[in-house]
Amino acid sequence: MSGHSKWSTIKRKKGALDAKRGKIFSKLAKEITVAARFGGGDPAANPRLRTVLMACRTANMPSDNIDRAIKKGTGELPGTSYEEARYEAYGPGGVALLVDVLTDNKNRTLSEIRHLVNKLGGAMAEAGAVTWNFEPRGVITVSKEAHDEEEMFEKAIEAGAEDVDTEGDCYDILTASNQLHVVAEALESMGVKAEEVKLNMEAKTLVDVDEKLIASNLRLLEEIEDHDDVQNVFSNLNITDEAMAKAMGD
Repeated sequence: MSGHSKWSTIKRKKGALDAKRGKIFSKLAKEITVAARFGGGDPAANPRLRTVLMACRTANMPSDNIDRAIKKGTGELPGTSYEEARYEAYGPGGVALLVDVLTDNKNRTLSEIRHLVNKLGGAMAEAGAVTWNFEPRGVITVSKEAHDEEEMFEKAIEAGAEDVDTEGDCYDILTASNQLHVVAEALESMGVKAEEVKLNMEAKTLVDVDEKLIASNLRLLEEIEDHDDVQNVFSNLNITDEAMAKAMGD
């Protein structure tokens, strides 16, 4: 399982996704606004918007919030103009980090991310130093309680998925980046309820670090992701099951 997948598992186990639901809605609203600004407010003609709306459904985001965010993007309502940026960094022990942001002030956000990274034992990287090791991948997360492994594989492949990762407490259904919404919609029509629909940046090679540095990297991931302007943070940290259990306090 990729480092990011295990990071997602840790967050689920800690209840972080529920505890920060308001922040999740805020980040989704930003993504909706930007998607609508660049591709229009019609999901049928805007794949990026269609994909984020699936994420909104799995997060149970209120429809009023969604409508407002779309209208801000199309200009029907006044709203903040956000810019996209991707920052590259290294965590303790040389762990590669990709940080995607939506911000109304790139200089401020970069300064704050740099401060977080430096404070927690990492360092910012030059553009391109980290990106080469990541590739986009669609991930649809489904609870194991509702489907056995054989059924999940059959439905996923029928829906057009590339593979199913069965490690951890959920299935991670993997898709080509441009097929995420297609596979998610097909699975939904088969009665498969997704817990999360997301476009990830998956590391091609993972890095192992000393056990004491795993906790430092997890803290860095958590603090960066908690920043209001950060939409996603990805890493190539390899976490063993034992280290993950310790990180979750099991």
